[in-house]
Amino acid sequence: MGFSFFKSFGSSGSLGIDIGTASIKIVELTREGGRFKLLNYGIFQLENQEEAIQTNQKVAKLPDEAIVWGIKEVLKQTKIKSRNAIASIPSYSTFSTVITLPYLSEKDLAKTIPFEAKKYIPLPLSEVVVDWSIINLASSLPNPASQLTKPGLPVGQDGKPMPMVEVFLAAVPKREAERYKKIGQEAGLTLTALELENIGLIRALAGNDQSPMAIVNIGGRSTSILVVDKGYERVGHTYEIGGFEITKSIARSKGVSLAKAEELKKTVGLGIDHAKVISEAMFSLIDMMVFETKKTIATYETAQKIKIQKVVLVGGLANMPKFADYFKVKLGMDVSLGNPFARLIYPKEIASLTSELGTIFSVAIGLAMRGA
Repeated sequence: MGFSFFKSFGSSGSLGIDIGTASIKIVELTREGGRFKLLNYGIFQLENQEEAIQTNQKVAKLPDEAIVWGIKEVLKQTKIKSRNAIASIPSYSTFSTVITLPYLSEKDLAKTIPFEAKKYIPLPLSEVVVDWSIINLASSLPNPASQLTKPGLPVGQDGKPMPMVEVFLAAVPKREAERYKKIGQEAGLTLTALELENIGLIRALAGNDQSPMAIVNIGGRSTSILVVDKGYERVGHTYEIGGFEITKSIARSKGVSLAKAEELKKTVGLGIDHAKVISEAMFSLIDMMVFETKKTIATYETAQKIKIQKVVLVGGLANMPKFADYFKVKLGMDVSLGNPFARLIYPKEIASLTSELGTIFSVAIGLAMRGA
């Protein structure tokens, strides 16, 4: 599934660009024998965010010129030749939901969506670009018979309840779509599509897996928890705690610089020498992530009367030593690190790095998969 929030010009690109608060990630993919092949990848660390952490400010949105410069630097350093790209737009700048509507035909549904969208999108429709995709028809929903006979459903001309359809509805503010398009142009790229970051993430991690799962994406500024079922985001929750807060906690408790705290986070973490790093405040932050994950999963399980069996961790913090093990024990579920490289052909020399790179480049890989 892919959502294009402005028109595509020319052929689809094979660059995926993930613009985060901590870094800009770019991946270049192509197709080879029916599989995706990694051609190149690069990352640009946004060092100026450290100042915001040091002064206890909120991590702000980067100036567009800094993003343009960062993209150009990655393209220059990696010698990436492709110029057609798909970029992600972060969850906090978008809106998405799953709605259930009566179904006659896709043509009729297309006429209905704009009217229904007004009920769910918290902005005037004139200010957003709306896209949608059918998830399930009544015949493929759990207990389809009950979907057709449930009291209160719309009734057709024959007096029988109309079949229902689940629709994934997404909206992006027009000003954000134009902003990203301009960033791409100034970086020398043709942005063929703009996609919600969670859609790229799901494509990279779930692939054709239709079973329910939870994905926890721990960014620098925030953590997004999403429940995925049949390849679509069903429940999403984002809150303002991320890897930066862990770094600050280490720096405060150990009286070290942020640079040293970041080093300790990456090299020691919750490992054997964790006493050098761990503080009660840090445990509280991680436990809060676990609590929010439990709550989000429970909400969906209760509503849908199903059981989610697995949780996938991505984002820079997921690579902290023993973090996944701690998360698994506290959550009481099967927890693993996201590994989109399992679906790629890649050079042997990076084989030992794929587990670390996978959690960082998941969104960019998912975006590039769409264009390749």
